[in-house]
Amino acid sequence: MEKLKLYFQRDMIKIYMEAKELGYNPTRFLQMIDKYGGVGAAKKLLSTEDFIQEGVVTLWELGRLDLSVEALVVKEQFGELFIDKEKEIARKRLRDLGYYENKGPRY
Repeated sequence: MEKLKLYFQRDMIKIYMEAKELGYNPTRFLQMIDKYGGVGAAKKLLSTEDFIQEGVVTLWELGRLDLSVEALVVKEQFGELFIDKEKEIARKRLRDLGYYENKGPRY
């Protein structure tokens, strides 16, 4: 499990780096990873069911929801790190933003 958490954290940092290359600098996101770890930051961002973070909206505007925490959380390889409720919140946010229809695979 610890190794899986490290892989998830690595992928969270990749999200930050790729977003920065697009001209979006999610500094607060990186601070959350530093403070809570990758899994902890993701859980915090998914803690409110109806609230979509500004960063997700920015990634949607850039056409890069694949770089969202939500897209990372619903990847099968990381499934055991999150409870069903957290994964459903992530899926709902992605659906609400049209990710499955327009950009990415169905999970």
